[in-house]
Amino acid sequence: MADSSGSNPQSPGFTEKLKSWLCWSWTYICALWFAMVLTMVYVLRSPLKLQETVNAASVFLNTLTPKFYVALTGTSSLISGLILIFEWWYFRKYGTSFIEQVSVSHLRPLLGGVENSSSAGLFSSINGDTEPRTNVAECKVWRNPLNLFRGAEYSRYTWVTGKEPLTYYDMNLSAQDHQTFFLGDTQQLRPEDSVMQKAWRERNPQARIRAAYQAIELNRECAAAYVLLAEEEATTITEAERLFKQALRSAGKDTNLVVYIKRRLAMCARKLGRIKEAVKMMRDLMKEFPLLGMLNIHENLLEALLELQAYADVQAVLAKYDDISLPKSATICYTSALLKARAVSDKFSPEAASRRGLSTAEMNAVEAIHRAVEFNPHVPKYLLEMKSLILPPEHILKRGDSEAVAYAFFHLQHWKRAEGALNLLHCTWEGTFRIIPYPLEKGHLFYPYPGCTETADRELLPSFHEVSVYPKKELPFFILFTAGLCSFCAMLAMLTHQFPELMGVFVKAFFSTLFAPLGFFADKMESFMPSCLWHHLANV
Repeated sequence: MADSSGSNPQSPGFTEKLKSWLCWSWTYICALWFAMVLTMVYVLRSPLKLQETVNAASVFLNTLTPKFYVALTGTSSLISGLILIFEWWYFRKYGTSFIEQVSVSHLRPLLGGVENSSSAGLFSSINGDTEPRTNVAECKVWRNPLNLFRGAEYSRYTWVTGKEPLTYYDMNLSAQDHQTFFLGDTQQLRPEDSVMQKAWRERNPQARIRAAYQAIELNRECAAAYVLLAEEEATTITEAERLFKQALRSAGKDTNLVVYIKRRLAMCARKLGRIKEAVKMMRDLMKEFPLLGMLNIHENLLEALLELQAYADVQAVLAKYDDISLPKSATICYTSALLKARAVSDKFSPEAASRRGLSTAEMNAVEAIHRAVEFNPHVPKYLLEMKSLILPPEHILKRGDSEAVAYAFFHLQHWKRAEGALNLLHCTWEGTFRIIPYPLEKGHLFYPYPGCTETADRELLPSFHEVSVYPKKELPFFILFTAGLCSFCAMLAMLTHQFPELMGVFVKAFFSTLFAPLGFFADKMESFMPSCLWHHLANV
């Protein structure tokens, strides 16, 4: 038994070694096969009449006029230019090369290749074992805790600019959230609930509003219908607050509805300037429903406390939620950095710091900024106004550009209020990237940066917004290749048109030089092998 158990681990090791040896030898087998094919072609050059074929081709090519070569190179330049334009457009829109994507998706399986599971190695422990952690979990989309009101805020933006601030994907996620959160058990739906279930799925805002009024006609106490009207029909925050209060009176003991409505009422109070009232409502809500921490109500509370400049209360909230066992967010990390930066930023000077070094408090502030930037590297460009802000989406991707937009939209004013904080951020944030030179492979304080954020952010953010990408992607090989090919063919076409005779001489010299090693190799083969052997092989 002991012997058998001890021999079991050796069999998988032998199998892996055999597989690796076969993979290693396959390259040399292909090279050997290619060399044998070349040798056979050379040996059988007489029966195959290769020399006569080459001579006939040379005569045909010599009879062609320079106009043919101009047309040939010009057409090649045009085709490669069209491919270049398409590749560039596809890369700008989808962040990848079309040719590479087709090759990986369709040609690699035909050639017997497998997908490169590089992502499996991103989350490895010290012992080398892979943790049960996937990219899907890293790229989960979350409800934006501070999302705006569609009727009172998003729609006003559309009326002024003519642009849609929300994508269909984002609104569809909201519809699913509302159906799940408000309707609950679908087996016990009342008639008005069935109407509201269809209302959330409607793509047209006016159709949703009509369905809400239809549900109210069926039941005057339909709280979900009042919620929809407050979100989408109300054109002012005051009107939205009135409808939410009506919904709260009709909600009864429906916990999900009560929590959602009270939170939105607190946000209405915050937007209308009643900040202390909003803070009290948020604190009461967190005490009444402590198990609903996944709704991230503390992020609403942090923003309101920052508006009050109640920094001690902000620190108390951070002490509870900025814990190693709890999920992080840009709000948590950057608010912590703001508090530490605020303590030293008013007297901070890069020149003085370079002469005397950083003090302990300054070092803590810089480390907090590095920590925040590592979590979400897109935020500083919005805080420093290096990129223009847009209205935040209703859903965000943690560590992505959508989260950065949502955070900066509400918190930029708080950074501006702290004297020197933005200057300290400007001087230190780029130093983070020296700590994590390979962010997709290894992190410093957090897990490696997920590589799927760009795709999800493009779905969440409107098309007129230039999505921030980290780490910055290099141009795909095929874009560079087609650009070089297009330029080279265009140059050949121009030179052939201007100097036809000189280009003819150049081409002949080029090909004679190119095939010189092959002729030298053939001469050596003939001198090394007996002539009778070549004669017998040719007869065979």
